[in-house]
Amino acid sequence: MATKNLTLFADSDCDITPEIAEKYGYRLISMPYTMNGKEVFPYETEKTFDPHAFYERLRHGEIPKTAGLSPEKYISYFEPELQKGNDVLYIHFSSKLSGTFNAMRLAIEVLKEKYPERTIHTFDTKAITSLALVILIETGKLYQEGKSLEELLKALEDFTKHYAFFAFADDLRFFKASGRLTGLSATLGSIISVKPIISIDDEGKMDAIGKVLGRFQALRKILDYMVKLGDDVANHPIIVVHSDTPELVKRITAMIHDKFGKDLDLSVAVVNPTAGIHAGPDCLGVAFHSKGRVL
Repeated sequence: MATKNLTLFADSDCDITPEIAEKYGYRLISMPYTMNGKEVFPYETEKTFDPHAFYERLRHGEIPKTAGLSPEKYISYFEPELQKGNDVLYIHFSSKLSGTFNAMRLAIEVLKEKYPERTIHTFDTKAITSLALVILIETGKLYQEGKSLEELLKALEDFTKHYAFFAFADDLRFFKASGRLTGLSATLGSIISVKPIISIDDEGKMDAIGKVLGRFQALRKILDYMVKLGDDVANHPIIVVHSDTPELVKRITAMIHDKFGKDLDLSVAVVNPTAGIHAGPDCLGVAFHSKGRVL
């Protein structure tokens, strides 16, 4: 039984889909993007996301733009639950990666004045894409078990510290356009064989921490980080995430099974469109249980 009188929210930048949201009891907040002058709210204005079609458009030169939500849009998500007498816990992607949370805070101030008897809690996963998703799934399990708000917040603190994420960027032109990546010059994106390795640090910032030659060397490097930083990896969820590169997904999942065993809780996710605009096509990453986020 889900935690009584508490509604969970999560946003699409965390790779959560309507199916996952329904399974774990989340309300889904859609982070928009604009493509060819059309504003799209994933899973709202377009009910489904076709990752292959989306990333093909990026491969052919389209670079959409992302934008934050207005205070009014946040209010439209939260207020119906407050009207029902429910409190709110919004578990969101890293505040270091977007200015949208200024609007969120304004919305919460308005709602707290209007509904003083209700509480609105927010939790920053200091993560994005599958690193945020694994935190949402672990928390969703506890929510479905009926854990209290205090227990959920305590667990979130632990999950945030003990899951890590490593990925490779196939083409840094997209990160260059967004300005979201530090640590390496985006000019490396013009050198096709060089693949920057990316992590998300304790503050929720994305950082290029090294580089390798070629995609397969990148997969081996990610696996090496899993071995070095992993903590009881085989007994916790593992999420492989990609931006339309299914062949590499097959290769990395085989490598993970060979290293950590066949009986794993391993799932595959697709990078959501708003994060994918910054990452670009043909990227791959892995989120796993770890000693910490950085070596």
